[in-house]
Amino acid sequence: MRKDIQRAAEVIQKAHALLITSGAGMGVDSGLPDFRGDEGLWKAYPPLKKRGLSLPSMSTPHWFKTDPKFAWGFFGHRIMLYQKTVPHNGFRILQKWCKNRKKGHFVMTSNVDNQFQISGFDENEIVECHGSLSYFQNLEGSGSIWPCPKDFSLEIDTETFNAVSPLPTGPPDADPGQQTLSRPNVLMFNDHFWVDERTEQQFKRFSEWQYRIMPSESLVVIEIGAGLAVPTIRYQSERSSSMNQNSYLVRINPRDTEIPRSKDISIPLGGLEALTLIDECLNEMNNNET
Repeated sequence: MRKDIQRAAEVIQKAHALLITSGAGMGVDSGLPDFRGDEGLWKAYPPLKKRGLSLPSMSTPHWFKTDPKFAWGFFGHRIMLYQKTVPHNGFRILQKWCKNRKKGHFVMTSNVDNQFQISGFDENEIVECHGSLSYFQNLEGSGSIWPCPKDFSLEIDTETFNAVSPLPTGPPDADPGQQTLSRPNVLMFNDHFWVDERTEQQFKRFSEWQYRIMPSESLVVIEIGAGLAVPTIRYQSERSSSMNQNSYLVRINPRDTEIPRSKDISIPLGGLEALTLIDECLNEMNNNET
């Protein structure tokens, strides 16, 4: 593994551009629940275990119509948890690596927790491909989206995890009589009502950035904690890292460690541990040069 960490440091040091991609594993080191399996979900939300609900069956828009208190109990608790979570040191390490790259950097994440923005990454250099819990929309998928209040608060029954009324409504600029029950602006399973306007704009900026990277320039994709259960991020990582012969994929994941090409690098560790070790190696390389 030491050789792979050394190789990762070498390609990152030489990169003209960095693409950071992340899945659920990125938030675990910040103390966020691990939803990559039912046990992690049920440990954080025992009432879901009693009802035999997995993440795909819970994260569907129909709950906001059939049982809105239950839906908002689950999502409201997550919003409040994410707002008070301090991103782990791996985010700072990534920010340091991204500085002064000839062709800059971008972030793509399937997480809806807003941790990259909280840690200081530029909002205009992030794609949240599944949306964000930091924005709301109406249930019918029409109209605009609006920011979740930074001091969002919702009373939740600890036994049932049902939210206690009043539930969030909007849009906030509408007359009170015109406001209706809202939902988070995240892409759920079997979701035909997600308003994707914000995410489409993010993808547009990402495509424009990626287009500016010349075939002779090196793009290194650093993928952290993206598994196979919902492989959106892994597909994007592999697609972007194959854009030219000078591009590489550094896959950081304690499981699902396979890499598409022999030139790519797999580090079977958690995100924070792997980033710390690579950073230490980069520091050694820089010190030796001086």
